[in-house]
Amino acid sequence: MLILHYTGMPSAAAALDRLCDPAARVSAHYVVEEDGKIWQLVPEERRAWHAGESGWLDRRDINAHSIGVEIVNPGHEFGYRAFPAEQIRAVAELCRDIVTRWRVPPRFVLGHADVAPHRKQDPGEHFPWERLARAGVGLWPDFSMLPQTAPESAAAIQVALAAFGYDLAVTGTLDQRTVQVLIAFQRHFRPQNCDGVADEETRQRIALVAAAV
Repeated sequence: MLILHYTGMPSAAAALDRLCDPAARVSAHYVVEEDGKIWQLVPEERRAWHAGESGWLDRRDINAHSIGVEIVNPGHEFGYRAFPAEQIRAVAELCRDIVTRWRVPPRFVLGHADVAPHRKQDPGEHFPWERLARAGVGLWPDFSMLPQTAPESAAAIQVALAAFGYDLAVTGTLDQRTVQVLIAFQRHFRPQNCDGVADEETRQRIALVAAAV
């Protein structure tokens, strides 16, 4: 798996200090600064502590199955902003190299929010997932198409999201966990409106994403 994060700290220096501090008990394989400079902090074959409590399909120990890339951005707490073009070019090149060497399937290129929707927002709605997919990294269906059918009921929505990989039980109600997953899905696949509402466009996009795998 390849998990993308934003650093969520006021500066790149602060993020690097924390990621290199053993007392912090947090780490990542790579950090990409806003000017495109890349730091490797952990060898890819070694475990890094970047995903925390998370899940995807039948995997719960995401740190044991993934490479983590931290992208310097202050995040929602410190003034979330768009990612510079130079930074995204570097991220795309790095990630394309990783997924090629490790044969990472597109559905396993994810944001931290995808694997931990109950507690994380990163890399957030400004992250250009479509551009990354055009560079050969991750999944981005043709959303100009209309699916043959789209999930209507709460249970059908949950089944489709869980089939794609989200850690979600089928309860038949749009409970808090489902809303959190919907927001994570929207941040990744419908970033123009991340309100957790299963409106028609969101349901259509769920169907297209589920069909793409």
